[in-house]
Amino acid sequence: MIAYLRRSVNREMWKFVNKVLTGFRECFKNEAAFGLFVVIVMGLMTHTDHLGVTSIVRELSLSGASYTAMVHFFRAKSWVVEKITAAWIGAIKRSGCAIKEGERHIMAADGVKEGQEGKKMPGVKKLHQESENSSKGSYIFGHLFGGLGILAGNAAKTYSVLISCRLHDGISAISKWAGEKDESHVVKMIKDAAAAARLIGDSILLLDRLYLTVPMLKTLKSAGRGLLSVVTKAKSNATAYLDPPPYKGRGAYPKRGKSVKVWDYFDTAKFQTDEAVMYGKKEKVSYYSIDLLWGQKLYQKLRFVLTVIDGVKSVLVSTDLTIEPMRVVQLYCYRFRIECSFRELKQVIAGFAYRFWSKVMPKLNRYKSNAENQTNLENVTDPKKQQLIISTVNAINGYVQLSCIALGILQLVSLLHPNEIVGRFMRTKSNAVPSEATVADHMRKNIFSLLLFFPNLDITAIIKSRQNPPVDDGNRDSG
Repeated sequence: MIAYLRRSVNREMWKFVNKVLTGFRECFKNEAAFGLFVVIVMGLMTHTDHLGVTSIVRELSLSGASYTAMVHFFRAKSWVVEKITAAWIGAIKRSGCAIKEGERHIMAADGVKEGQEGKKMPGVKKLHQESENSSKGSYIFGHLFGGLGILAGNAAKTYSVLISCRLHDGISAISKWAGEKDESHVVKMIKDAAAAARLIGDSILLLDRLYLTVPMLKTLKSAGRGLLSVVTKAKSNATAYLDPPPYKGRGAYPKRGKSVKVWDYFDTAKFQTDEAVMYGKKEKVSYYSIDLLWGQKLYQKLRFVLTVIDGVKSVLVSTDLTIEPMRVVQLYCYRFRIECSFRELKQVIAGFAYRFWSKVMPKLNRYKSNAENQTNLENVTDPKKQQLIISTVNAINGYVQLSCIALGILQLVSLLHPNEIVGRFMRTKSNAVPSEATVADHMRKNIFSLLLFFPNLDITAIIKSRQNPPVDDGNRDSG
């Protein structure tokens, strides 16, 4: 039996996990905080129930004192999310799994809404639910996060490994207390991507049609600094402009030409036809590309690619005029991968199972507007109370960020060690690369074998140091 357990525990997989986690040591001011970080990430990857920190204590058989320590850890000043994020980006780069378009990395970003009922939880507000699922309500109370991922994978499977995920709405007053600007979700999303691009290098960012706005383009120009290009989608009523006519020698130079409805080109333009692999299937694509000026009072030149795929019309947009039209189409197909990562973050990691609140937070009134509830928050003037609320927001962002790291490690393990994962029973094996849930299940079954057979790994020593000591009941055999 012992020999079987030893064979079932893959040393290379656990060595990889150990290497990734120990790479975060410099992000913490003391060893105690680093140890808690390791325990929390390991717990998030292996827990069976989704009850936040409590689940981690039970899954790893930790001492009761570890619960209190972990709760305080998320509000501690011994670490900051920005340093953790930078170290995580470095770990993804070193893994060698990132996919590139030429010399540029590919990132995807989107917003994700999570229902929260806490009346003293900062950032909770009434949000419109755009889902087409009729079982969901039109409005929910919850948090709006901005998630950013980098494309990683191989010929068998592609992931959008989440780099970061942080609160983007409902915290305008709290941001001012912390000395930050009150900015929209779109602007924050571009700034997060630009900050990541400065660490990663030249990148292409894939966005949904919500983000094609003038503030997005202005932020991209100022914060992106030439490192970041965007591929997104235009709405069906998008209006653009032709190039300005020649200057006639009087008045101001014209900034734009005649306005045109982009959708009208479906009726007048001559489309080309090509084939491409999209969403795993070979599709016939009819497309037409044209460069037009866009944005009221901005008039930036963008590449519009009109496509018809299986009778469905859409207009894609690229801020980089050098990308070929068919590549714009193929790149945009990768955008949905971040939606898959959000799903796994919720279902496998339970990355939104946090319960952080503050008793000094003004109570949320569900019968008042978001503006009225925000005004109540702005009326908090005591610096100590403000700091307590800021620490609660930091705790929420920290928990979700560590959940992103836990999910990302599962994804990297599935790409780098697919043959060493002992999968669960599946009626139909759909892919040679195991899913995040399969990797998590394998880790869960082998976590205590890891502690038994590989005591020299750093993560083993850290977990053992926080477990309950074995109890000697005096009934053991003497021989």
